Amino acid sequence: MRIEVTVAKTSPLPAGAIEALSHELSHRIQHAFPEGQHHVQVRYAGGNNLSVLGGAKEDKDRITEILQETWESADDWFITD
Repeated sequence: MRIEVTVAKTSPLPAGAIEALSHELSHRIQHAFPEGQHHVQVRYAGGNNLSVLGGAKEDKDRITEILQETWESADDWFITD
């Protein structure tokens, strides 16, 4: 599966947040879907969006939940220096 998350350029995140989000999201998706190869990309774009290619509708729904949980728990995994 290929998962792409775009974050609106108009709402910049702290330094290192894009990389940290990509890493944490990859980890959680691999845990939820251990049977396959998954490529996760997080980047800035014109708006916020989630694209899931190569998965079923149920997979996209679960990945949406994982993204929401990951975002809401950022205090647990995103450490700023």
